[in-house]
Amino acid sequence: MAKALLEGKKGIIFGALDEKSLAWKTALRAHEEGAQIVLTNAPVAMRLGKINELAEICGAEVIPADATSVEDIENLFTKAMEIVGGKVDFVLHSIGMSPNVRKDFPYTDLNHDFFLKTLDISALSFHKILQTAYKKDAINDWGSVVALSYIAAQRTMPGYKDMADAKAMLESIARSFGYYYGKEKKVRVNTISQSPTLTTAGSGIKGFNSFYHYANDIAPLGNASADSCADYIVMLFSDFCRMVTMQNLYHDGGFSYALSSDEVLAHYED
Repeated sequence: MAKALLEGKKGIIFGALDEKSLAWKTALRAHEEGAQIVLTNAPVAMRLGKINELAEICGAEVIPADATSVEDIENLFTKAMEIVGGKVDFVLHSIGMSPNVRKDFPYTDLNHDFFLKTLDISALSFHKILQTAYKKDAINDWGSVVALSYIAAQRTMPGYKDMADAKAMLESIARSFGYYYGKEKKVRVNTISQSPTLTTAGSGIKGFNSFYHYANDIAPLGNASADSCADYIVMLFSDFCRMVTMQNLYHDGGFSYALSSDEVLAHYED
């Protein structure tokens, strides 16, 4: 019998909300591939979502943590290592929220206090997680950290507003921290630029449905599903990707190389 891809590995998954979320799908796949996982989300998200149902399916513990709070993250890693009996092997950052997007402020008239919240929740939280894990030496050598990004970090997509800036920062943090973590501990840090995906978070973006279908038509392979994204994340957690780090990896059916920014803007203008 073939060995499960993550057999014997242990990890922390941030951001599972409900059955549509990429973190939820990843937790299921990691569990299927033999991993022991700890689930976490912000207390408010836990009240709104179904994380305890997922925990029951995966036999996982749930530790509430606000990813913008270093104190919460420190507590999370301490308790997670107690639960799994040592360091973890992988971490998924699937966190993003913009008050400006939710309230439909145009990019040229953003509320800057909201903008700071967007950056803190969606990007700086990644640095806080990495920095805490680094200081605590909480990830095994050759471990893997993955964060979810989007092509708006690279191309102009007006409907994404300040989340585009947050994703650009997220990818930069992966490159910068990936260098230090790789040199010191051989820990890999990557981001995945996923197709438009029918998740609860995605549905909150103005014009998302039309752009989802547009991307599906343009991409040679069509949009990558949430399930296939979970497969890709699990592969990055595995030992098959031991030499992949500091990368932004497009998982979008070829969409990122099949159009120009002018085409995107024309679509929104239409």
